[in-house]
Amino acid sequence: MKKGGILNPALAKLLAETGHTDYLVVTDAGLPLPENVNTRIDFALKPNVPRFLELLDTVLEELVVEEIILAEEIKAVSPEMHAEILKRFPKISIKYMSHVQFKETTKQARGFIRSGEFTPFANIILVAGCAY
Repeated sequence: MKKGGILNPALAKLLAETGHTDYLVVTDAGLPLPENVNTRIDFALKPNVPRFLELLDTVLEELVVEEIILAEEIKAVSPEMHAEILKRFPKISIKYMSHVQFKETTKQARGFIRSGEFTPFANIILVAGCAY
């Protein structure tokens, strides 16, 4: 038995297989997931369980991130969530795009990690960095 770290085998595998510049998407409960993506890890149990930020923080413990992509709408619709996300990336490049463009961009993702979050636009594309 593993004594710590990420215990979910699918999530551990996805993170281990992610390479430099790959996209990983951490989502709220409502973001549509493209059918062509092979890896979909759905943690949603009920509204707001688990929370988006809890899941994001868990992923960030093991993933090097060089850039993030957010929907422009998060600034106006969910400013508290936006602020919490920005706290986690003080020195990382941030790119904004319309939610429509964001959904289109997710089609390039290596995998999706879905939370139970009910906060609008609580979605992020993590662009994997390199550890060396």
